[in-house]
Amino acid sequence: MQVNKTSKYHQTSEQLLRENEIIEAAKKNPERFEPIYKKYHEQIFRYVYQRMDSKDQAFDVTSQIFLKAITKLHKYEFRGVPFSSWLYRIAMSEVYQYLKDRSSERTVNVDTSGLSEIIDDMEDEERIADKKKLIKLIGELPDVELQIIEMRYFEKRSYREIGEILGIAENNAKVKSFRIVGKLRKAFQQQ
Repeated sequence: MQVNKTSKYHQTSEQLLRENEIIEAAKKNPERFEPIYKKYHEQIFRYVYQRMDSKDQAFDVTSQIFLKAITKLHKYEFRGVPFSSWLYRIAMSEVYQYLKDRSSERTVNVDTSGLSEIIDDMEDEERIADKKKLIKLIGELPDVELQIIEMRYFEKRSYREIGEILGIAENNAKVKSFRIVGKLRKAFQQQ
């Protein structure tokens, strides 16, 4: 399966280097972080909001994410992937902590346009008439597996970027993705 290279989540090498220059400047002067904040705030907010029950919760957690990012910016190291990978790692941690602290149930909001790609990877000969069944199965996945599915099929992220976000090797991200799709296929066939 090919990832859409025109996705807003993908950048050219030149764009990555320009972004890194802005980040290096922001490390010296936090006021220079504003372009990065403006570039990624909406993306990170959407990521958080998909996991929250209210917009207010999502705004609070998103604020915490960017506060942590700006205070920990000196620890950021450029690794050839978008800065958003580092932000998503912080976001995953903050969302997990927020839900854990409040014993909240996680919310799964999926855009059905990504479902057909999961179905294709499941190699199911028939098109699935009941997408609700697949959404239910996706919603039952453990957090890390759900995040891999979201990043790969709904956000169109590369395996390299998924690996960077999750702190695993690119190949491991690919293997995990295939295993999760296999798990979904098996669960789908059993229902």
